[in-house]
Amino acid sequence: MQENYHPIGVFDSGYGGLTILKSIMEKLPEYDFIYLGDNARTPYGSRSYDIVYEYTRQAVMKLFSMGCQLVILACNTASAKALRTIQQNDLPLFDPSLRVLGVIRPSVEKIQFFTKTGHVGVLGTAGTILSDSYPLEIAKISDGKIIVTQEACPMWVPLVENDEISNPATDYFVCKNINNLFKNDPAIDTLILGCTHYPLLLPVIKKFIPENVTVFEQGPIVAASLSDYLFRHPEISMKCSKEGSCRFLTTESVKNFESRASIFLGSKLIAENIQL
Repeated sequence: MQENYHPIGVFDSGYGGLTILKSIMEKLPEYDFIYLGDNARTPYGSRSYDIVYEYTRQAVMKLFSMGCQLVILACNTASAKALRTIQQNDLPLFDPSLRVLGVIRPSVEKIQFFTKTGHVGVLGTAGTILSDSYPLEIAKISDGKIIVTQEACPMWVPLVENDEISNPATDYFVCKNINNLFKNDPAIDTLILGCTHYPLLLPVIKKFIPENVTVFEQGPIVAASLSDYLFRHPEISMKCSKEGSCRFLTTESVKNFESRASIFLGSKLIAENIQL
């Protein structure tokens, strides 16, 4: 490892975090990045808190060992089930100067400025929905004044990862889940895509939601939040190297990763295999 190489780490259980990385790289092109996808153990959405925490902790520590001073959990499930424990329990013991940030809080902070009805919908994996992370965080910033309705969408991730976005079956499952959500609360006017895979389904999602509904994509929100964070914390920004590079790591087959990752990143890439 080069002595002065201190990239920003971006971790996800699989491919979805690449949509976050893409937005971050567009916003902060001067920084160095390492993307780590734990594709060998994905999906995280249906796993227990203990397993998600342990897998996420392993990945974060690996990124720290590679020179990262700051790691973004570009995964809603990891952010929901592991972020707080890592921040409160692990970092103080390992190195209090290091930072780990998630994707849920930045998304939540913007919601109150967009909803007019005070009714917000969340679409996510089973793990994210069961964690209640979005309702809990939204309650904190709104004093309980915003009503949150959630819908788990277990079929969406496999449809995206298998490049079946144009398949009629995708329309069926997207329509079914969105109908369930709005049946439970027709007053929803703001929709959070609580999974990093879901932006690829946006053209399908827009077919089935009312025209007055605002859809929140996490990528641009997280990128803007990170930019603001680095501005407010120059001591962190100064530690991060800035050569405009990006490495891609996967715990699975490099060939498979390179093939599928291009769907999310919108361009070809070269990946490396890594063991956690």
